[in-house]
Amino acid sequence: MIEQGKIKEAVRMLLEGIGEDPDREGLKDTPDRIARMYTELLAGMEENAKEHLGKVFQVENNGIVLEKDIVFYSMCEHHMLPFYGKAHVAYIPDGRVVGLSKLARTVEVYARRLQIQERMTGQIADAVMEALSPRGVMVVVEAEHMCMTMRGIKKPGSRTVSTATRGAFQEDVRLQDQFFRLLGEV
Repeated sequence: MIEQGKIKEAVRMLLEGIGEDPDREGLKDTPDRIARMYTELLAGMEENAKEHLGKVFQVENNGIVLEKDIVFYSMCEHHMLPFYGKAHVAYIPDGRVVGLSKLARTVEVYARRLQIQERMTGQIADAVMEALSPRGVMVVVEAEHMCMTMRGIKKPGSRTVSTATRGAFQEDVRLQDQFFRLLGEV
């Protein structure tokens, strides 16, 4: 559970630690603003993806279902700086599909946590696999990390790509190739 009081206290200490006066006009309300911001940005810590993936529909279709270009914003657990990009989620139904917005909501649940991209990619794949029991799942996440852009090596524009395959996608490279072809199409 997010404790806004502790966040406010920590922000005041941080401001003091960098030599600022947390009571000056421009900073007086900053601890409260940051506490509210973290509550919003990390709301996924208190959510369960199963809630979004629970409503399914019966189908005859057994072709790939792909929701691509799902924009997300997350927070790196190593530097507490943002990383952001797009997630692409595909699965092969085995008689059941979920509403497309539910895939985007699932990405959002895992993105709104202190996170690393590689874990988030796997969590999304596992959640879809567990909730729908499809023949296979493939997730690709591509993101720019502010810890690479603002500090350290300072390489803006560099993107990290991570993948997770489950079931048929893990076993059949042709399905992975089909996934990547679909990503390139309009």
